[in-house]
Amino acid sequence: MPATTATVLLLPGVLLLAWLPTSPAHHGHPFWGPPQPHRTPRCYSAEELPHGQPPPHLLARSARWEQALPVALVSSLEAEGHRQQHKGPLAGPQCPVLRPEEVLTADTHQRSISPWRYRIDTDENRYPRKLAFAECLCRGCISTRTGQETAALSSVRLHQSLLVLHRRPCSPGGAEAASHGAFAFHTEFIRVPVGCTCVLPRSAP
Repeated sequence: MPATTATVLLLPGVLLLAWLPTSPAHHGHPFWGPPQPHRTPRCYSAEELPHGQPPPHLLARSARWEQALPVALVSSLEAEGHRQQHKGPLAGPQCPVLRPEEVLTADTHQRSISPWRYRIDTDENRYPRKLAFAECLCRGCISTRTGQETAALSSVRLHQSLLVLHRRPCSPGGAEAASHGAFAFHTEFIRVPVGCTCVLPRSAP
C-alpha cells in the first residue's frame, strides 16, 4: 500500500484518539462509569469534617449526581410530601384502576400498565443521603381491556446502578480502634429501583 494511502487511512483514527478523554478516572460519569482500581480511602479526622459531610473535593461532583433520576426527583417528592401533610396521611400502595380519560396527561409512572410510585430512601451514612426509590403498585399488571389488575402478567422493578459514597468510621494514623468523629468515604455501586415493568410470571396464575 502506498505511504500516502496509509497515512490517509490512519488519520481518522489518530484524530479520534486525540478527541477521547485522556483519563477515564477524571472524565467518567460517576453513576455509570466502570469501577476504579481499589485504593484505601483517606481517613478524615473530626476537625477536618466537623459535620461528618464528604470533603469539598468529593462534594464538587454533586452537580453530576443531580443529573441522576433518583437524585433529581427528591426535591419534587419532598414538596409533594409537604402538600400531602395538609390532606392527611398518605395511603399505602394500591393498584389503581386504569381509566384512559384520567391518565392522558399523567406522568409515565401513572400511565403504565405496571404503575409505580416513588418514596424517599434516607441513609445518613450515604451520599447522596436521599434517593428516590420506585415501588410497584400492583403485583400483577393492568389489563388494557378492563382497566383492572390481571395476574396474567407480573410487575417487577427496574434497577439502575448508581455510584454513591458510604461514610464509615476509621482510625487516623493506622490505629486499630476507630477514632470518634473520624470517617472514610468509600465509593460503592448500589442498585436503585427506578421504575416497574410487566413480565410473564414464573408460574401459571
